[in-house]
Amino acid sequence: MRIGVEQLVRALGEWQATAVPLVDALDGALREAVLDGRLAVGSALPAERRLAEGLGVSRGTVVAALTRLRDDGWVRTRHGSASTVQLPPSSAERFAPPSADGSAGTIDLRRAVPAAPRAEYLAATARAARRAGPALAQGGRSGAGLPELREAIAGRYTREGLPTRAEQILVTSGARAALALLAAQLRPRVVAVENPTYPRAAAVLRGAGARLSGLRVTTEGWDEDRLRAAFAAARGGLAYLVPDFQNPTGALMDAPTRQAVAAAAAEHRVTVVADETLRDLHLSGPVPLPARIPRAVLVGSASKAVWAGVRVGWIRAPGTDLIGELLHHPLCEPLSAPPMEQLVAVELLDALEPLLERRRAELLTQRDHLAGRLADDARWTFTVPQGGLVLWLRLNGLRADTVTARAAAAGLHLAPGSSFAVDGTLARYLRVPWTPPTATLDRIADILDEACAPPLH
Repeated sequence: MRIGVEQLVRALGEWQATAVPLVDALDGALREAVLDGRLAVGSALPAERRLAEGLGVSRGTVVAALTRLRDDGWVRTRHGSASTVQLPPSSAERFAPPSADGSAGTIDLRRAVPAAPRAEYLAATARAARRAGPALAQGGRSGAGLPELREAIAGRYTREGLPTRAEQILVTSGARAALALLAAQLRPRVVAVENPTYPRAAAVLRGAGARLSGLRVTTEGWDEDRLRAAFAAARGGLAYLVPDFQNPTGALMDAPTRQAVAAAAAEHRVTVVADETLRDLHLSGPVPLPARIPRAVLVGSASKAVWAGVRVGWIRAPGTDLIGELLHHPLCEPLSAPPMEQLVAVELLDALEPLLERRRAELLTQRDHLAGRLADDARWTFTVPQGGLVLWLRLNGLRADTVTARAAAAGLHLAPGSSFAVDGTLARYLRVPWTPPTATLDRIADILDEACAPPLH
């Protein structure tokens, strides 16, 4: 399909920005038009001279921009034929970083991280750069966060049924930075945490001087007796919970348990911090997630939904008082996200749903593939979670440290359950992420089979 000059000009829109070189602006605008669907994949572009005339730029500018696009796989040119728009293979070829998909020589799954959505991230960066002038004119400090980013985050909460104003949002350099700031401000003596829990969050809380009081959670849910006991022990302090696809069990907290958490928090004057980093990764179709824990302080991040390299997180408080207090804490500024990274996050959030739909489809395929490979084996048991990134295996014979040592010798690095325990227990559990592509998941299943094999006599 050949696209006319006027059609292409309309598809690009207002692409010229005074602060950006013309070649950069045209390159970025063409990529953005493809990703947004304004320029259909397979479209044949007009001849360079006609395109330059239509855009009001030199032919050299058009040639330079098309050369970049051609080098990066966005445009295909055959001798004697028009240049054709395409999606580069890099935009969809990688499910996991090289360290996790085996292309680096070994498979390292001690962190559950999807790969960056390369095309979307680069396009968002180009859009952010084109409108960075106002931010660059400032002193580099963003206080509670760039207004447009706070508005975008608040808008997502509101659309999900939790009315939120921008004044209830504080932007940080990630979810752990958000937790560190909250712990530094609230200074809890004791924190109620799930057992198992995310070890880096536990390290943040211990680093703030808190003692951890564990409450049991399994793939089937939260132990309410232990929950009440942990909240009583944390009286006047904090609770750190991951109610949506809990890391590492994958459990999804049901509505009655969320109400029980809110009641225990009110009774014991405990501030609940709910980490929602994985909430967007629900794989059960259109079934709505349970409503949030009432009055909880919510921590969010772009690290799992988009990429761990997007160092942008946030705090959503029930009101504005806590945000005001956090803004005056001396750690607030060091734990804030750089303005340019916030601009990129704005662009990514504006186009998040198509990216999430693709990511969920990929993760669903990978989850079911790994679960299928590991099913019906007496050496372990597991529950397939409704979302998240990992399977939580209970080994029925060997200890997890034995299995991880054997797997490491075969080139597969996994985290044993004890590394997620707040008390050194869970020695027979193993966390297995499904973030790699299916071919790598087959290799992982084979290595686990060998690592759990009985010794030869």
